[in-house]
Amino acid sequence: LFIEGARWDADVQLLQESEAKVLFTQLPVVHMLPEQHRKPPSEGVYACPIYKTLARFGTLSTTGHSTNFVMVLDIPCSLDQPQPHWVKRGVAGLLSLNF
Repeated sequence: LFIEGARWDADVQLLQESEAKVLFTQLPVVHMLPEQHRKPPSEGVYACPIYKTLARFGTLSTTGHSTNFVMVLDIPCSLDQPQPHWVKRGVAGLLSLNF
């Protein structure tokens, strides 16, 4: 799993600005536990869209969703750089970097 437009800082366990001239960084292994009726936190996380490829688009399926979109992953972020900051930067997760 890679991230474009930002980087994961393992020391502080938060999303941070990308290093200069680094487009993609690898995210650590993510352990997911399903939870019914989970209420997402109102602050302190970025709802990062995850795509299969760099294209970020695909054909629309019968449900109206892109075939390239996989899921949303809540990534912890600083309150100084909330969700709108990362949306403006176009931060997204990618499963493959094949061009």
